Amino acid sequence: MIAIVMLVVGSLIGVLAYPMIAPEALTPAPTPKPTPKPTPAPTATPAPTPVVKPGLSGTVEIAALLPISGELGTYGQNDRAAAEAAVEDVNRFLEKVGAKWRLKLTVEDTETKPDVALSKLQSIAARGIKFVIGPMASAGVSQCKGYADANKIIIISPSSTSPALSIPDDYIFRFCPTDLIQGRAMARVMYEDGIRYVIAVWRGDSWGDGLEGSIKSRFQELGGQIIKEIRYDPHAKEFSAEASAINDAVSSAISKYGADKVGVLVISFEEAAILFTSLKEYPDILKVKFYGSDGTAKSSKLLEDPSVAEFSMKTRFLNPIFAPTKSEKYLRVLNYVKDKLGREPESYAYTAYDAVWAIAYSLMVVDSYDSEAVKNILPDVTKSLFGASGWIVLDEN
Repeated sequence: MIAIVMLVVGSLIGVLAYPMIAPEALTPAPTPKPTPKPTPAPTATPAPTPVVKPGLSGTVEIAALLPISGELGTYGQNDRAAAEAAVEDVNRFLEKVGAKWRLKLTVEDTETKPDVALSKLQSIAARGIKFVIGPMASAGVSQCKGYADANKIIIISPSSTSPALSIPDDYIFRFCPTDLIQGRAMARVMYEDGIRYVIAVWRGDSWGDGLEGSIKSRFQELGGQIIKEIRYDPHAKEFSAEASAINDAVSSAISKYGADKVGVLVISFEEAAILFTSLKEYPDILKVKFYGSDGTAKSSKLLEDPSVAEFSMKTRFLNPIFAPTKSEKYLRVLNYVKDKLGREPESYAYTAYDAVWAIAYSLMVVDSYDSEAVKNILPDVTKSLFGASGWIVLDEN
């Protein structure tokens, strides 16, 4: 914290050099007997008034593109609360250090739709906003990437994990591990659980495709088999056909291999609650274990319907997600979200909080609303940032 404040002070101090002006030559008036006159003092052109480039002042606006509604609605609500907590904390800090500016957060609902995310990004860009928290979903980030890069808008996603977005030197930053890590971990969990035959079900977008591929690759390396693959429309609102296909595959696998060796992998967002409502009508389904992902980890939506919650328990629906480091900052976010929404947030709420601080610290360093300058300094700033999620170390992607 002190090092960053010192950098801010240093950025306001400049040394200006001025050229010296030579005095003008004086020619005496011709006369046989000149009367001595005092030589006037040399004149010089006045030095220009120093112009000091103004630093940040007043209200500095950033935005959050979050899924307040749609299939990631409860996550988006959690992350909005966490970001609001961060803005409160940042502004208290700015007041203590005597900064002349304060942070303002504008939140837009992406509805968990990539096209809406892009439309909202274009809208806030028209207002001059250059720093954005979100989108959360990789499909939304992918949709916004071209526009963000072209217009030098920094996007920090707290939760986008698709390996397809690992592109160096762009304006996209992601404060979470990619699915190359999650995929290997989930494959190992299933294999260590005794599962050898898996029915994979996933939402057909860039995130779902990438994670399913990562899990499949590692699971096969370990000796397991993906015996059925069911890719569904991410906009689907009804899953009776998928549920029937899953049941047929599970029943067949049980008869061949035994229930203890069969598992169902569901890579989805909170539409999993609708899928489970259809699946709970099939007795064989309850004989096997279910596995999920960070898209359903700690989802409040799966607890709202008692029958869905019971299904999740009976199938031991296991979901991996990275774990934030517990600290005072972690507790600050946890308690803020619990007080505001009555529930514990998922891990990405903590990275949303940290994203706000990363932008604020970077703005303090460059002392200008300059997204290109912030892009260049952000990876160095995060190296020294221990946030609510823990240490934030960014790679070249």
